[in-house]
Amino acid sequence: MRFDRPFEGYVVGERHRSRGRTITEADIVQFAGVSGDFYPLHIDREYAKQTQFGERIAHGMLTLSAATGLWVMEQGCVLAFYGIDALRFVRPVKIGDTIYVESEVKQLTERSDTAGLVTVHQQILNQHGETVVDALVHMLVAREGKK
Repeated sequence: MRFDRPFEGYVVGERHRSRGRTITEADIVQFAGVSGDFYPLHIDREYAKQTQFGERIAHGMLTLSAATGLWVMEQGCVLAFYGIDALRFVRPVKIGDTIYVESEVKQLTERSDTAGLVTVHQQILNQHGETVVDALVHMLVAREGKK
């Protein structure tokens, strides 16, 4: 999504597709270290071979976090990340998968004289166009002239 303008610049139905980002083994190892999530599905090749996935997969929260790095966020426009609703991890992300974010503005809510809430339906897709994560994202954005 592009959070690069005042609240008044958004239109319900507006869509955006991000650039891609390939998830690597290094991403998984580093995320495990930062998060403390060393569940063997993510870091133990032999364990993961025995699961329904047949190989190691990325942490769901790694995928979600990497996707936020694909958003365009202009300093002063974004006031705060407000939350996520209806978050679902639909498919696994494997080492070497490339993710993209497709977003659609679903709702615009005036919060105050200085801020508005932009609600976006976000789908994180893999290189095959399959949804891997689905969620509603809420971002608090500055009102026009109120940065």
